[in-house]
Amino acid sequence: MRKQIVLLIFIMTISIASFSQSRGVKIGYIDMEYILQNVPDYMEAKSQLEQKAQKWKQEIEAKKNEVTKLKESLKTEKVLLTKELIEEREEEIVFQETELFDYQQKRFGPNGDLILQKAVLSQPIQDQVFTAAQDIAEAKKYDFIFDKSSDLTMLFAAKRFDISDQVVRVITRATKRNQLSKKQLKLEEEKEAKENLEDENPAVADRKKILDDKKAAREQLIAEKRAAAEENKKAVEENRKQLLAEKEAKKKGTVVPEKNEIDSTANEVPGTNNSALKATAPADNSSAITAKQKLAEIKARDLEERKKALEEKKKKILADREAAKKEKEANKQPENIKN
Repeated sequence: MRKQIVLLIFIMTISIASFSQSRGVKIGYIDMEYILQNVPDYMEAKSQLEQKAQKWKQEIEAKKNEVTKLKESLKTEKVLLTKELIEEREEEIVFQETELFDYQQKRFGPNGDLILQKAVLSQPIQDQVFTAAQDIAEAKKYDFIFDKSSDLTMLFAAKRFDISDQVVRVITRATKRNQLSKKQLKLEEEKEAKENLEDENPAVADRKKILDDKKAAREQLIAEKRAAAEENKKAVEENRKQLLAEKEAKKKGTVVPEKNEIDSTANEVPGTNNSALKATAPADNSSAITAKQKLAEIKARDLEERKKALEEKKKKILADREAAKKEKEANKQPENIKN
């Protein structure tokens, strides 16, 4: 019985070791400085602290000016003062300089208010970052997560291993959760699942971006077609009204001026050579692009966009194949970080 237990433990150990070798080591890193800059609560508190620091600097500068005035006053009046008064003034200057130095140390020294308040400000955010990093590591099976901004020297770090944006999203969502309704919370969770999928597979994110670009271009094309159709409809309606007006005028025995004649008459300026203006100004019918021409242009542009999209798709497929081939070749090489 004892031999069977030992044999079972041995088999389990070998299985775990072989699984670890086949899976490899999953490593990620965060940039604490980047995360802190993207957390709104931290940036707001940091701005308030900077305002305090600026006020302290102004107070120090005022004290320096006072000491400078005392020194200049002593230098000017020294010949008129007795020895006792000179010593008294000098003692006052030394006292003021000592006070100034102590105040500088209190505010900006190694253990000063600025350093202490920065630590108090960043500590809660750092705790949230560590918690978020641990949650991400457990959920996505990371073996190691490093801090790029710490004393650890990282000679190179590929961007695809950076989980800083994921940590920022986790912290931001945790802050918003209490303010969301159940429906909003569900939508936020669906959005989070999509973002996690994109983080795990960058190709999905690239494909999504291409689809979004195509959708935007398609929507713009539809909007342009609608605008051209509306313009065409408006022109047809105006022509119909003009024809009806002409028929009505013929019945009454009057003459209705053409639209171009009305426009040219309205554009005449008293006191100027209107015939010269008419000669230099191009006719409306020759210069304006008709609705049909616009529709033709849109169709041609649509065809060009489709050709361009097909070319991009071909290039993308070739690039993916090349990347897969390189990755396959890289996987054949021994990995130094395994086990």
